[in-house]
Parts: sequence; C-alpha cells; structure tokens
Amino acid sequence: MSMTDPIADMLTRVRNANSAFQTSVSMPSSNKLVEIARIMKEEGYVEEYVITPGDPQATLEITLKYGPKRQRTITGIRRISKPGLRVYAKKDELPRVLGGLGIAVISTSDGVMTGKKARAAGIGGEVIAYIW
Repeated sequence: MSMTDPIADMLTRVRNANSAFQTSVSMPSSNKLVEIARIMKEEGYVEEYVITPGDPQATLEITLKYGPKRQRTITGIRRISKPGLRVYAKKDELPRVLGGLGIAVISTSDGVMTGKKARAAGIGGEVIAYIW
C-alpha cells in the first residue's frame, strides 16, 4: 500500500515517540526523509539516525534525544506544506519559527535545508515543516 504523505507520517511518528519518551522510532526510508533526519541531527533535535537496508524498502531509525531530567528536546513539530496545499516562500519571505528558537525545514533547488541556511544562500522553496 502506498502512502500519500510520507513526510507527515515521519513527523507524526517522531512526535508520538517523543511524547511517549521512546528511545527510538523507525519508519520506511526515502531520500527526503533522510535529509529531514540529517537536519534534525545537525540542529540537535535528535541524537542519531541510521538507515538499515531491507528487501522491499530500507528502514530509517531515528534515536531521540532527551535532557538530563527527561526534558524533551523537541517541543513541537508541525507539517506546513501538504499534498493538498503546497506552501512556497520566496527568499525574502522565509519564515522564522518562534523568533529564531525553532527551525523551518525548506526544500530548495539546492536540496533540503533550514530556513536560516536558505536565507543566507538567498533562495526560497517549499516550506516542509516547523520544528521547535
């Protein structure tokens, strides 16, 4: 069975595992999901991600990160651009999440990157998600 929105599925799995204090979460892998996981790791929201090759499809496993007293590093995740309503932003209109405390994941012509890097590169793109 094909999934209509794998990015929303990934973000929902991470959100649910985070709220249940799970150590890791796994999902079917794709190149865009791996790029989103890479951004989450670079920004310090997750500890690690591993791609395990499989027969029908590879599996992406994300190890979640918590503070010393079980504080969540991910407070919220929100999917912005959906298959039914795509949301694009020009280079001057790139969103800031919580005044710079969160990140906006942007899919640009140069690949998937944070809103801050896209603003520095001077390119716009599709606003995939907010993470704070």
